[in-house]
Amino acid sequence: MHTSQSPDRLYLNTVDRMHLEMTLLQILSVLLLPGAWGQISSNTFGVVVEAKNITLPEGSKAVLPCHSPRMVWTQDKLKDRQRVVHWDLVRSSPEYSVERVLDMSPGARERVYNSVNKGRISLPDTAFTDGNFSLIIDNVVATDKGVYTCNLHHHYCQIHQSIKIQLNVTKSARKEKRYWDGERTVFVVMLGKSVVLPCVNRRSLWREGLQEDQQQVAHWDFQPPGVRPDRADRLVDLYASGERRDYGPRFGASKMSVEEDAFTLGDFSLSIADLRPVFKGLYSCHLHHHYCGLHERRIYRLNVGPAVPPAPTTAPRVFQNDVPEQRTVQEVEGPRVVNVILPEQRGYFVQHMGYFLATFLLLAFIVVAVIVVTRRRKKRGLEYDIRRYERGTVISGGEMSLECTELRTCNQEPTNSDYKNNILKERDMSKDCNMDFDGKLWK
Repeated sequence: MHTSQSPDRLYLNTVDRMHLEMTLLQILSVLLLPGAWGQISSNTFGVVVEAKNITLPEGSKAVLPCHSPRMVWTQDKLKDRQRVVHWDLVRSSPEYSVERVLDMSPGARERVYNSVNKGRISLPDTAFTDGNFSLIIDNVVATDKGVYTCNLHHHYCQIHQSIKIQLNVTKSARKEKRYWDGERTVFVVMLGKSVVLPCVNRRSLWREGLQEDQQQVAHWDFQPPGVRPDRADRLVDLYASGERRDYGPRFGASKMSVEEDAFTLGDFSLSIADLRPVFKGLYSCHLHHHYCGLHERRIYRLNVGPAVPPAPTTAPRVFQNDVPEQRTVQEVEGPRVVNVILPEQRGYFVQHMGYFLATFLLLAFIVVAVIVVTRRRKKRGLEYDIRRYERGTVISGGEMSLECTELRTCNQEPTNSDYKNNILKERDMSKDCNMDFDGKLWK
C-alpha cells in the first residue's frame, strides 16, 4: 500500500529540497568560478546605464544629467495594493481556455474564483512574510491538468515576475515523476493525491517590515585623472528621508549643487558653476533603491577646455551735442560709386528675353488679324455696290422704254376703224396696248 503524505509535510520537503539545491549551486559557483566574487563585488556599484564624454570651456557652467523616474519617492502607504500574487491556469484540451485560479495581497485574504476549488486549493498564510507563494492542491482531479502560472506584481517598484509549471494527472503510481522538459517544470501526479506547485521569492521587496525611505540613496563620486575607482572622492549623499551629506570644499563654496527636491522629481543632476581645470575628471551618479532592488550608475568624463575669448566690440562714435562734424572747405568729396548687382544666373536674361518675344508675337498676330478682317470687309462691300449698280440700270431702262411704249401705244389711234360703237373701239385698243406691253417685257 502506498501511504500518502500530508500536504504540510510535502510542502516542507519541497522547500528544504529547493534550499539545498540553491546552497549547492552557490558553493559550486565559488569553487569552480574564481571570478565570481569579483563579479559580485562589481555589481554592488550598479549597472552602467549611460556613459558620455563632455567638454566645456573654462569658466562656463556644466550640468551632468542624472534622471530616473523609478527613484521618485512616494511612500508605500497602501501595502495591501502594492504587492499582488495570482495563479492562472491554461488548458489546451479539450478546448483552449485561461482561468484565474486565485489571487492574494498582504492586506486582503486569498480569493478563489471557482467555487469548486474552495477549500481544495490554497496558498500559505505566511506568503508575504517569508516569500513562499507555492500553490497547494488537495485531492487532484482530472480537470486540474494544465499549465499553471505564478505571477508576482509589485506596483510600487514596477516589477513583474512569473514562473510556469505544468501539471499532468495519471492513474498509475509508477508514472508519478517530476522533470524538466526544456521550457518548464512538469509534475506528473496520481489522481486523488495532493501536490505543491513551488513559487518562492525571498527578495526583501516581497516581504514586510522594511522602511522604503531608508532604502533609497543617491550619491555622486569624483575620480580625478590617475586615481583608481575604489579611491574616488565622495561628493554628496542624498537620502529619501531628507538627510543630505556634503563632502569636500566644492559643495561648501557653492561650486557644485544638486536640487533639494531631487527625490520628488527624480532629478539628481549635478550642476558645476565656473569650471576650472581642477574639475577635470570622471563623475559618476549612483542610484540605489534597495527596497526595489534598483542599482544604476551613470558616468561622465568631464574635460575643461580653454576659455572662450570675449567677442570684440566697437563703441559707437558719439558727436558732441549729437551734431555731426562740419566739413571744411578744403575737403574734396570723393567720387560716388553706384553698385550695380547683376544676377549670377545665366537663365535670368534668357527668361526675360522669352517674355519680350512672346509679347511681340502676340501683338503681331493681333495686327495681322485686324488687317485680314478689314480687307475681307472691303472686298464684300465692293461686290455689293457693283451688283446694285447693274440691277438699277436694267430696271431704270425698262421703265423708260415702258413709258415710251405706253405713250406710243396709247397715243395711236387707228384711222380706219369700222367699230360700231365707242365701247367696242376702246376694248380693241386696250387689247392692242396689252399685247405690245407684254411683248416689251418678254423682250
